Amino acid sequence: MDFDSHLGRLLDAAAGLVNALTPGQDGGHPVAAPAGAERHEAVTGALLDADGRRPRPERAATGRLAELAPRLREVFEATDAGDLDAAAARVNALVDATSPRPQLDRDASGAYRLHFHGPDDSFDRGWAAGIAAGLAVALGSDLAGRLGVCAAPACDRVYVDTSRNGGRRFCSARCQSRVKAAAHRARHRGD
Repeated sequence: MDFDSHLGRLLDAAAGLVNALTPGQDGGHPVAAPAGAERHEAVTGALLDADGRRPRPERAATGRLAELAPRLREVFEATDAGDLDAAAARVNALVDATSPRPQLDRDASGAYRLHFHGPDDSFDRGWAAGIAAGLAVALGSDLAGRLGVCAAPACDRVYVDTSRNGGRRFCSARCQSRVKAAAHRARHRGD
């Protein structure tokens, strides 16, 4: 599934913020929410500018953007559970809170592309509004089933499924391999 590059970047940012900033389990290992400089680096590590570079915002802006991560997790969890009503309600609340503004911007080839901006030019409000709008586009289309939570035991990291058949179930190849190896061992114990 090929997402528009802007939409794909926004959805990847949403998943990246959830995975980098919310506590839980990652492949059987506990994950704590980072603080201080680690929190700042986690936010910038989850984001890519249109030119593919990591942004370098002020710490206050990344702190405000980090506060969005638990709300984004709720969207992925509701969507993964098939509760699109709850996911839509959460996305609508994000849209109301962030006031995304659609705009046609030229890309490097000179073609116009639909992008989402915040109500002002601040880093955190721009990204938050864009992510809210990206999630709204995904949920309001046939892309809703492409947001998921890892199906591996002891893992709650999220993902955006860009596979052709929409069959992704794991956050990473590592978790997929872990589950396949466990199933293989279980089959051989039963022989």
